[in-house]
Amino acid sequence: MGKVFTDMAVSVDGYTAGLNQRADAPFGDGVGDSLHAWMFQEPEENAAEIAEIVAAGAFIMGRNMFSPGRGDWDLDWTGWWGPEPPYHGPVFVLTHHERKPVVMEGGTTFHFVTGGIEEALEQARAAAGGADISIAGGAATVNQFVAAGLLDEIRLHITPVLLGRGERLFEGVDHVDLTPVSVRGNDRVTHVRYVVKR
Repeated sequence: MGKVFTDMAVSVDGYTAGLNQRADAPFGDGVGDSLHAWMFQEPEENAAEIAEIVAAGAFIMGRNMFSPGRGDWDLDWTGWWGPEPPYHGPVFVLTHHERKPVVMEGGTTFHFVTGGIEEALEQARAAAGGADISIAGGAATVNQFVAAGLLDEIRLHITPVLLGRGERLFEGVDHVDLTPVSVRGNDRVTHVRYVVKR
């Protein structure tokens, strides 16, 4: 059985997004590309970490990572990534509103799960066929998996910025022991990998 991991771009003060996330500001007010510039402006220098982000057999994400909307679905909305999302595999979206699967180019299919994180993980494990599973985000979804003791590995990509407020990683999470595995960095980002102690 594969491991369950997360990769999160995060500010030094622990935020993965700012306030007021919406269609014209996916990461919230004032954030822009400050958390993800390392992925797009220096992709060669960070190629190994970028490749690992999508190296999973299945993915789980919260509704806010898939869509800016709440309530009933806008069925014209198929994600932030255009016709070919980067996942190239099954993605399980946590939601309170049912929706039929959305098939995209390149092998990505979004499935919508209304039964919570355990149901999503069960479906992802079945789809992954023994491969690793990525908890893709956002912060609230990752926090649920950490609090439930369902993560095996945490990979943080820490950017040299302070956001001050927004969606905070590890909010409401109790004590968890981590083993540092690796640290690598440059002037735009520090990549830190931890294994969760059992």
